[in-house]
Amino acid sequence: MLKKAAALFLVGVSIAIWVGCGTTSSHYLYAAIPTLNQIVAFREDPISGVLTPLAGSPFAAGTDVHSIAIHPSKKFMYAANSFDSTISLFTIDNFGALTEVTPRTATGTSPRFLVMDPAGSFLYVGNIGENGSLWSYSIDSSSGALTQVGTFQLGTIPLNMAVLPSTGAVLYVTGAGSGGSQGFIEVLGLTAGVATSFKLVTQVGGVNPDGLAIDPGGKYLYVANSAPDNSISAFAISSSDGSLTELSGSPLGETYASPVALLVDKSDKYLYVANEGSANVAAYSIASTGGLTLLTNSPFGTSSQPAFIATDPSGTHLFVGNQISGATIESFSLDSGNGTLTEVQTYSVGNAPTSIAVTP
Repeated sequence: MLKKAAALFLVGVSIAIWVGCGTTSSHYLYAAIPTLNQIVAFREDPISGVLTPLAGSPFAAGTDVHSIAIHPSKKFMYAANSFDSTISLFTIDNFGALTEVTPRTATGTSPRFLVMDPAGSFLYVGNIGENGSLWSYSIDSSSGALTQVGTFQLGTIPLNMAVLPSTGAVLYVTGAGSGGSQGFIEVLGLTAGVATSFKLVTQVGGVNPDGLAIDPGGKYLYVANSAPDNSISAFAISSSDGSLTELSGSPLGETYASPVALLVDKSDKYLYVANEGSANVAAYSIASTGGLTLLTNSPFGTSSQPAFIATDPSGTHLFVGNQISGATIESFSLDSGNGTLTEVQTYSVGNAPTSIAVTP
């Protein structure tokens, strides 16, 4: 589940360092800071995983900015401003700097989640107001402008959202159970950016399905069931319609407390789990059948209350955001041979951001 946040700040590094490295090898990392209505921007060194703040950062955003998404072209960023009930469009220049294009686009009440199809043709906005709604927009590939193409009443407050990466034709939305009942996943079929069909999948063993991740091949979906269940559910994804079938042995009970965020690495070999209550990231190998096995070298310690995980486009580095103990962003290198995470550096920040995105 996305968490509260405040500004990131990294000191003592010359701007000349990131300029001198050039733009072709650079990745840019952005974080939404809702309490300050800002987006903080960093250059990531793709070799070392070290972060350097960009000139002009932080950039002003809408009130209570909660979620950000980057277009595959690397030219545009979108930000959901929860209090304003708007979507901001930013252009991204060759050095990662952001410029907002106004006016902002009105959307549903209290937008909290943004996801995009893999082609960058459509943007989907999950709103926690209106008893949960989905607004969808087409994206102009030249200007980044949004045009609304549909709305859909979810009937639940979304906890997380993900688009099927292989086709972009299915959207998954998790919702909490009520009165201690199991949470669930809504499976929405998409046609030209519009939700056209609807199916409920019971989330076995999970009252609060917070984290949501799909492998890059679009074969398996994983859900982190936070407290009180402390488990991970695994589903096979139908190649025909995106429907879900729970795998044998699911849910898998975790040794660690309050799993809240998931990430499948770029190699499709490992699942990483941020355990908010245990101050660590657990790592699982993913079998060809989608099953999970805890790595013997896992877990990997973090600062207090890790709340989210992100990766760079090469998949060689992971970034973990932590909520308390001063709040930090930690950079880790990832060994694709054995799944080991090795800490690169810890960056002290005011509060954890609610969303992080890295340029493709």
